[in-house]
Amino acid sequence: MINSEINAFALQNKNIVVTGATSGIGKQIAILCSKLGASLILLGRNEERLNETMKELQTPENHLAYKIDINDYDAIADIVKDAVAKKGKLHGLVNCAGVSPTMPFRTTSVTKMEEVFKTNVIAAMNLTKLVCKPANMVNDGGSVVFVASVMGTVGEVGKSLYGMSKGALVAGVKSMAIEYAPKNIRFNTISPGVVVTPMSMSSEYSKDPDKLDFVTKLHPLGLGVPQDIAQATTFLLSGASRWITGVDLKIDGGYTAK
Repeated sequence: MINSEINAFALQNKNIVVTGATSGIGKQIAILCSKLGASLILLGRNEERLNETMKELQTPENHLAYKIDINDYDAIADIVKDAVAKKGKLHGLVNCAGVSPTMPFRTTSVTKMEEVFKTNVIAAMNLTKLVCKPANMVNDGGSVVFVASVMGTVGEVGKSLYGMSKGALVAGVKSMAIEYAPKNIRFNTISPGVVVTPMSMSSEYSKDPDKLDFVTKLHPLGLGVPQDIAQATTFLLSGASRWITGVDLKIDGGYTAK
């Protein structure tokens, strides 16, 4: 019984797609998935960094990597078809690719809104729709995880546009969870607080010691690291979370507890 309970957390022989796998959270998710036995299909825009991620995976020969902009819908469809032909049907998807703008709402343009929603929402939903087709997903169901943000449910100065896009994911998975439940495909979001990644550390607040200290203190347990999000993601991809769907899991060091 103990072994079966432990094995429920493994990803052995599961084919999992990970977007945004070139750095930060997406890269760490890919690395941990490989350690737990998954066979990965990595998507990213930077070929050099994709190759760097591949080198850090367990048994690199078991994985595929595609240089792709997920906003290229036709190319994404071809890649999913090619990956399934080479690896077999898919068991899971992690939508981690995204952009994180910080700007006052009064300066937000229609063009910027369309740009952010295209990447953070539409491209992710398009890929999800492709992965969940019967021709591409295993017959006994699977798991889809979206990396959202606490900004999808709480507010912060300058994060209105980012929060809108992440809130769309948090809301969307609830209906998808109900729609796909008969097919045993689960949908969940993970909403991190501030995690120390190349993206977050290049932000304006990170360049100012006082602002960084202020942001850090918003998290009672301090800032997170990519491993914190990766461990939760692999749980939601695994059989150990078989009865969890339509949930927004906040991993924020206490940010939203206040």
